[in-house]
Order: sequence, then structure tokens, then C-alpha cells
Amino acid sequence: MAKKSGCLVAVVAVLAIGAIGSAIGGGSDDKPKKVETAVSTEAKKDDTEEKEEEQKVFAVGDSVESKDITITLVSATESAGTDIIKPDDGKEFLILNFDIQNNSKSDINISSVTCFEAYCDDYSLNQDIIGLQAPEAKDQGQLDGSVAAGKKMNGVIVYQVPTDYKKFEIKVSPGFWSLKDIEFAINK
Repeated sequence: MAKKSGCLVAVVAVLAIGAIGSAIGGGSDDKPKKVETAVSTEAKKDDTEEKEEEQKVFAVGDSVESKDITITLVSATESAGTDIIKPDDGKEFLILNFDIQNNSKSDINISSVTCFEAYCDDYSLNQDIIGLQAPEAKDQGQLDGSVAAGKKMNGVIVYQVPTDYKKFEIKVSPGFWSLKDIEFAINK
């Protein structure tokens, strides 16, 4: 019986230490939050904090922080392409330029396939590799690769959307294990 009770004591001790560690460390607040560059008064700051908690969908130009990663949708450019590189009939390229800043202490991996999920008027979309050759995107890198701690990445991801679309949404998961998506929307 001494072996069984010793094992039980060890299991209880490990669980107790884990519970105490969780209580002391607390949970990290990894909800996406809009990053403001400057606040002029304390009252404005308090008002901004309340709006940040409510805001779940962000727009072009917004910088959003989640899990020590700041993502900015710098621009959204529509393109008809060229005579050679062009979208399907009735569609245009939508070129999204993102800045990703890794403020964490470890490297992160960004994948245009796994980190981005797009919808146009509620229909799922896949990225359009050919659209990367459109004149507005040609000299910009694709959003794929590793971002070292304290470093940044800039690049584009391209989709084909109907020329008469109403709403485009893109969710960004800054890391493979991220449970909190950052959502940007473009209303036409």
C-alpha cells in the first residue's frame, strides 16, 4: 500500500503545483486588440479601451495585436491585371498588403495557405497565385516564411473577387496554434 499512496501523493502534488502556477501566472489575454499610435487625453484613452474590447472586425489601415504579434492590413488594391495576366471574366484581383511584426521572444512561421482564410460575400475563396503577377503586386513578396523574434515581414496575398462584390472578409491566424483570429473586412 505504501507504493500506491506515494504515487497518489506525487500526482496530487503535481496537480497542486500546476494549479498554483496557473493562478499566479494567470491566463494571457490573447484577444485581438487594435493598436493606437497616440492618445491625447486620459478620457480619450479610456473611451478607446472600451471600443477596443467591443471591436472584433478591423479595416484597412488598422494595426491589431494578438499574442505579441502585430498585424496591419496596409492596403487593399483592386486590379484588372494586364492583357496576359488577368482574372476570370467578371472578376478582378484583390491585392492585400500586410505588415506582420513579431514582438514575441521566439520565431513565428507565416503561411499564406494556413494563416489566412478569406470570404467574399460569404463564399470561401482560395488565394490566386497568378494574381501575384499583376502590376500592382509584381514587386512585392508573398506572405510565406519565418519571422524572427523582434523582426517584421511585409507581403501580399491575392484573391479573385467579383467586380460587383459587396463585402470581403479575411481572417488571419498569426500562428499555427492560435485560437484567436484577427478579422479584417472591406466593404465596397
